[in-house]
Amino acid sequence: MAVQFQKNDKLLLGTVLLVLLAGMAWFSFLGRETGASVKVTVNGQLYGTYSLKQDQEIKIIIGEKVTNVLRIQDQKADMLTADCPDKLCMHQKAIYRQNETIVCLPNKVVAEIIGGEEAELDSIT
Repeated sequence: MAVQFQKNDKLLLGTVLLVLLAGMAWFSFLGRETGASVKVTVNGQLYGTYSLKQDQEIKIIIGEKVTNVLRIQDQKADMLTADCPDKLCMHQKAIYRQNETIVCLPNKVVAEIIGGEEAELDSIT
């Protein structure tokens, strides 16, 4: 037996969906604070921490060759070059909010935004 949606059912479903989308947008775009610096790790070891306020290019050297270049510009970090075969890290968007990351799996390079102002609420129950 097929269940028919009534007008009120559709209205309730639409309202719930709209509230969920608004909440998701709030926490995704407005809920996180802008970070102060980017922490770069290579193979799980700290490579360096760099301020987002100073425009620079960080050459990440593994062994004796430059494998990745991370660019900090306009208080955002972006992977400029990589010698990995898929170059997925270069196609990720520039990061600037706390806990955002750029990951280069083949080279085991992770760039993560840290610091900045702490949010008043760290979780909602």
